[in-house]
Amino acid sequence: MWTADNWKDYEVIDTSNGEKLERWGKYLLLRPDPQVIWNTSREDRRWKKINAHYHRSSKGGGEWEFFDLPEQWTISYGKLTFNLKPFSFKHTGLFPEQAVNWDWFSELIRNSGRPVKVLNLFAYTGGATLAAAAAGASVTHVDASKGMVTWAKENARSSGLAEAPIRWLVDDCVKFVEREIRRGNKYDAIIMDPPSYGRGPGGEVWKLEESIFPFIEKCTQILCDRPLFLLINSYTTGLQPAVLSYMINTAIVKRFGGHVESDEIGLPVTVPGLILPCGASGRYTGK
Repeated sequence: MWTADNWKDYEVIDTSNGEKLERWGKYLLLRPDPQVIWNTSREDRRWKKINAHYHRSSKGGGEWEFFDLPEQWTISYGKLTFNLKPFSFKHTGLFPEQAVNWDWFSELIRNSGRPVKVLNLFAYTGGATLAAAAAGASVTHVDASKGMVTWAKENARSSGLAEAPIRWLVDDCVKFVEREIRRGNKYDAIIMDPPSYGRGPGGEVWKLEESIFPFIEKCTQILCDRPLFLLINSYTTGLQPAVLSYMINTAIVKRFGGHVESDEIGLPVTVPGLILPCGASGRYTGK
């Protein structure tokens, strides 16, 4: 498992009975996690000192219960700073487990010895965008949500990257890639974090199991002749690491050569000293 173990401002303290106790900077949050199907004693005193608790509803969704939490605060990862706030469906605006992928591709960018153009699709609040820009790449950031793109720009300003070569686009990712194919634009690297289900700004429907492989095939048409890397993240149960490897090998390695590896990604849990699984990633590295 690839583990995001370089955090200072974030920590999974403990897990029990469908919930995880986390430290985000100086604030403690209790949030649901479907992976946590075990029970522990919850003896750590911090279980009783939380600043907010997200309660799942048996009817779907849920709501936050706040005790002492600001509307917005920041945490840092290296030189990157992220603005956090609790919003719908338990999220805070950041997936800390992705830091293990940021470290991986940042090293590739820094050691590439060439200018690197990165395309970040379904780019959310820009964690990967900022990591790639900080490593020296020029980045095209695409997300269908105007609010998420605005949030990502705020993170860029907070990280001292307001003037970095980042192109911010509110667009449907599939339609954007199709236009880039027609325009003949090429990228050295592609990052994608596709949702299980979603709708584009024009009502376009995205169902991951039906859409992901054709989309990967389209993306091969906008990779340069010597791609540096491609990263696919999955939080969907059906897309296990082996499935990611198979898709990338089929669509990309046969065309460009190179190497693929896929694995679960996870976060260390302080109290028991174990690793909490948080999804899967498929990594392609060019020749």
